Amino acid sequence: MSFRRNADKNSNITGAPKKPEWATGTGTENMAAGTSIFDPVLCELIYRWFSPVGGIVLDPFAGGSVRGIVAAKTGREYVGIDLSEKQIEANRVQAENICDDIMPVWYVGDSADIGKIAEGEYDLVFSCPPFFDLEVYSEDENDLSAMSWDDFIISYRKIISEAVLMLKENRFACFVVGDIRDKKGIYRNFVSETIQAFITAGAQLYNEAILVTAVGSLPIRAGRAFKAGRKLGKTHQNILIFVKGDGKRAADECGNVEIDDACFEGIEEGDHGWTET
Repeated sequence: MSFRRNADKNSNITGAPKKPEWATGTGTENMAAGTSIFDPVLCELIYRWFSPVGGIVLDPFAGGSVRGIVAAKTGREYVGIDLSEKQIEANRVQAENICDDIMPVWYVGDSADIGKIAEGEYDLVFSCPPFFDLEVYSEDENDLSAMSWDDFIISYRKIISEAVLMLKENRFACFVVGDIRDKKGIYRNFVSETIQAFITAGAQLYNEAILVTAVGSLPIRAGRAFKAGRKLGKTHQNILIFVKGDGKRAADECGNVEIDDACFEGIEEGDHGWTET
């Protein structure tokens, strides 16, 4: 067992809350506290803020079931693609146990063929791609995590290009990514690679936010890595929001967002941002 896995298994230093009720049947019940699953709250926010009710979501790197199930629960249709037949079958079983009127759709296939597999127009592209070889999912030659870095980037750019082409005009896309190091410990600048891929495909960077991820065993591992090579531990990912077309029109297509005005009592917006009154 690797040092990281062993540390994760024996640590519960995050004080992570119990798994939510919705997670029953999703295969996460036996995960150690602090182990990462895709954040369902982030899913709900992205869907409610950046897509219309009744819209269709395209997920090129579907992986687990969370994005599909939350899409259905918030009134969106969902189409996800993943190479793993075993994972897709598990997703379908989980969705049948949790979802009601709307059922997410998953296809087994290579996202390089996304235009053929999931032909159509979409209201939101939302995904979390593999972080190159940070975790190798299979030995399939079409699996991005098993490719060389150069081949990975070529395939990654192609998939993003196809996904943006399938995105309707005046709509948003969201990718959740994090940077990764090469074998020498140098960052590959994966976040910027993602941004550039979307820009080349015809979308523009519209928003960026930081998702603070579960600490897990990071404090155990960080001291060792810092002492050996002065590498800092990392416990966040980048939420990148892109727009295809006009941002204002895209926002209008999403409908109204309810905001409690009480949140803004005592502050006002000026030429240099928000100030207290």
